[in-house]
Parts: sequence; C-alpha cells; structure tokens
Amino acid sequence: MEDERNLQPTPTILSGLGRRMLENRMLSNDDIHALHRSSAKEGHSFYHHVWIKKAIPHAQLIELASLEFGLPIVDMDSLNLEAIPLALIPFSLIEKHRALPIYQQGHILYLAVGDPQNNQGIDNIRFTTGFAIHAILCDREKLSRLIAQISSNRADKRPDLLRRPEPPKPTDWFNLSQSTNKPSDTSVVSFVDEMLNKAISSCASDVHIEPYESHARIRYRIDGLLYEIANIPLATSNRIAARLKILADLNIAEKRLPQDGRMKLPLSTLHIVDCRVSTLPMLFGEKVVVRILDGTKYNMTLETIGMNSVQLQHYRHAANQPYGMILVTGPTGSGKTISLYAALAELNTPERNISSVEDPVEIFVEGINQVNVNTKSGLTFANTLRALLRQDPDVIMVGEVRDSETAEISIKAAQTGHLVLSTLHTNDAPGALVRLLNMGIAPFNLSSSINLVVAQRLIRRLCLACRKPVEYPNKVLINAGFDPSEIPSFQLYRPPETGSCTDGFRGRTGIFEVMPISSKISELIMSKGDVDSIIRQARLEEVETMKQAGLAKVAEGITALEEIERVTLDS
Repeated sequence: MEDERNLQPTPTILSGLGRRMLENRMLSNDDIHALHRSSAKEGHSFYHHVWIKKAIPHAQLIELASLEFGLPIVDMDSLNLEAIPLALIPFSLIEKHRALPIYQQGHILYLAVGDPQNNQGIDNIRFTTGFAIHAILCDREKLSRLIAQISSNRADKRPDLLRRPEPPKPTDWFNLSQSTNKPSDTSVVSFVDEMLNKAISSCASDVHIEPYESHARIRYRIDGLLYEIANIPLATSNRIAARLKILADLNIAEKRLPQDGRMKLPLSTLHIVDCRVSTLPMLFGEKVVVRILDGTKYNMTLETIGMNSVQLQHYRHAANQPYGMILVTGPTGSGKTISLYAALAELNTPERNISSVEDPVEIFVEGINQVNVNTKSGLTFANTLRALLRQDPDVIMVGEVRDSETAEISIKAAQTGHLVLSTLHTNDAPGALVRLLNMGIAPFNLSSSINLVVAQRLIRRLCLACRKPVEYPNKVLINAGFDPSEIPSFQLYRPPETGSCTDGFRGRTGIFEVMPISSKISELIMSKGDVDSIIRQARLEEVETMKQAGLAKVAEGITALEEIERVTLDS
C-alpha cells in the first residue's frame, strides 16, 4: 500500500519532467525528489542526472522530455554526415556543449541536443552564431559518438571555417609572398583559394588586394576595421587579379576601366558563400576588392539587430503600417541593409507582395521579388520603381535614395498605399529630412509620407570570454555622457591585451537613433526647419541619440567606451 501511495501523482509538489515520471508510474515520489536533490548537488540538469544514473530507460526519458519541452526527436543514425553544416558553428562549441547543427533554413539553425535543459549552451551558440536556434532532441550517447567520429575525421584535414583566428597581423603564411619566381597557374589558384578561405575563417567582410610600385598588400576588413595580412610580389598581385576576374566572369583583357562581377564559393554542399568582385585601375595595376556576402552570418530578426525595447517598438510599429515610408540612414557599411531586411523578414508572408530594387542585391531572400539595378542597360532605380508600381506591390524596398527622381517616386509610392523602406546617407536621423528637402521634395509631401527615420552605426562587441573589468575616473565617464547618478551602478569592461579574438572583440551589433515623425516634427518640416531645430524637438521628445544608445551598451558590458568614442560624435 505504501508503494501504491507513493506512485500517486502529486503535481502540486513536482513539476516538469519529474511530474511526468510520477504520472507515468516510472519512479516513486521519493525517488524523484532524491534525484532532484542529487542533481542540484552535483550541478547537473535534472535530465542529465536521470540519464547518467539510468533511473529510467533512455528511450522513455527521451520520449517524456519531447512531450515536456515540446521538442521533436531526431534519429542520429539517419543523419548524412556529408550534409551536416559544420561550418556554421565553431567545432569547439560543438564539443563543449554536445550540440550538433543538422540543418539551416534562412536565419534558423536546427540543433541536435542531448540535454534539452542545457539552456546555457544553446544561448552560447545562439550568441556566437547569430542564428535563431531550434533545438531537436536526440540520444545523448549516439550524439557523443557522432561528434567523436566527426572530430577524428576532421582532425587537421580542414579548417573550422567560422572559427576566429588569432588577431590578424602581417604574416608570411602565403607561400607565394616569399617567392621571387613567377608563380605558376596552379600556385595562383591555390593561393586565391587559401586567401578566400582564410578570409571566411576570420569572418572578414572584405578582402583588399592593393598594388604599389614594388609590392602589393592584402588586407582583410574584420568587424569594420582593416588589418594587413600579407605583402606579396607585384607580379603575383597581377596574377591574382586575373584569377579573381575569371571567377567573377569579368573581362581579363580589360585593365583600363573598373569592372564589377559576382562569384560563388562552395564551402560545403549546404554552405555556399556569395562574393562581389570589384576592380579599379591604379597606378601600378588593378586593385581588387572582394566583398564576402556570407548569408549564414546574417540573423535577420528585429530582436537581434541591437535596438532597445523602446526603439524596437517604434520600428516594428512603423513597419506594420499599411503605407508610408521608413528611412534608415548611415554611412556605407553601417548595417542599413540588415536593418531593412530584418523588418522585411517579419513582413514576408504569403499575403504580401514584397519587391526590392537594389544595387547590388546582397542578401537573397525567398519570397521577395528582388531586382538588381543595371545602369548600363538603363535599369535604374527610378525606372525599376516605376515598373514595380505596376506590379501590384504591398511593400517596396529601395536600396538607396540617390537622386531627386528616385526620392520623388518613393515618396509618391508611400502616399498611394504602399509601405516603402529605403536608405539614405546622412549622419543622423534629423539630417535625413533636411537632405530630402534639399533634393526638392515638397515639405507637404515629406511630412505626410515619412513614418520613421532611423540612423545607425555598427560597433564591435567585446569578447565575453576575454573582456577585462576596467575603472575610469568619474570625470571621464561624465564627460563621455554618463549620468553622474548612474555611475556606481554598473561595471565597465575593456578588451584584453591579447586573446583568441580580434583585438578583444568578437562580432558587431548596432546602435540606433530611432525618430518617429510626430506632429511637432511634421510642423517643422512644413516650415522648412533646419537640422538644429529638428534635433532640438527630437530631444524634447526624448529620442535617444546614437551616443546615448552606445553608452547604454557600454554600461551593459557589451562594448568598450573607446569603441563608442570611435564611431560616434559628441552630442
């Protein structure tokens, strides 16, 4: 009778996985409580502890956890090793957290996990990769065997393509850089392959090959800054330029005019990196810049671009309006396209017709009708916009408002029942309005069509594993813009002297100035107010500047004070 009583469900005492075990009469109430106590004492999750103690059959535990946590189950024996997208996660994280990527769909990464309660590991992978993670439950022992098999197969055979290297510095790892002989075609091919693979493994956004009188240098742009990687003979630089032009389907005989092309780098069956190649005639040869457009790096959700809760609310509200215009401003490379596509990702449903016109299209998204501008053939922003308006669009994304004609058509589209998202090159949000007025847009049309203006910059994130606490004098913090009353409430950090990341930073995030167009700001537009008057009104309406947004991220330990000083102006 005692055992019978112990097997009765007591949901008020137990919850979660333990409650399900009790309800299914797998263990007694006392046994489950004992497991809870011992798992807490040993620092394991309850699921992990039940597994290693073999308190119930593993198959039953997996089934119960699937029901409790709402996770699907995957049979590890059915996976194709060749199709596993290993390049998406540093292998050190796979081994550390016992989690294996099995499929990528857009910005979502499906992750096989052996412990559904390993939230810290899942969050670490989410933070490192930038993907939205969907966990799938699997047999822990089969997962461990598969990871061990992959580890033995990969040992020293291929690089971990997305692993951060040691901080970039001039080096002689390019074999050709040490050779004074004329390189063979085979060595140039290998050289270019190695150069691009190392760029991807360094998470570089661009590769610069720059010819000078006696040599050429190769630089990578990593997290917004350029790092010199190698010096090579000038003859080698010319051969590299020719090889890249062949890959990008450009005219190798044309060296007097700039050229632009594209190429694809197949890193695996599921990981193909798109690249833009641009050439420019210089004094001593052709400079070549390769822009690496790795779609696996982009996590296009509004929650992950870096806005705070108030800014996100304003942006999401404007993006869900049936018509009007959203402008995102900032210099080249400030992440404007990602911010626009983050909004489009939410709007991308079967009920909406979304079209974009860009120069060039950098991110390919299924469900969006993307048009690549080609000025040589007459396919300009203005011509394409006119054609798109005859295609029954609901949402239009204009890559950049470059001239008054494009601005005029975009404004009219926003006034005639379309939601228009576009970018503009200005330093701050108020300046975008004055820039459009200077382009000849009538004040009434501007005030009645603009819903929101966003200005942004990208800042480097401190590496959480390497960052070091730092103390600043109160005077320095106050001069930087911190409120004196807040100074004792947070801990600041700095990058380390040395580390496994790039200068103590790993990845980037955005800082924003998000300015809704209020009735007062509309009145200033109607009266052709200058930038200063619009800025004053925005401050009265408590629109946070980029400097203030950056200081908030410093206080949160996300970045360093010096990084904010580098990318923002005093305000």
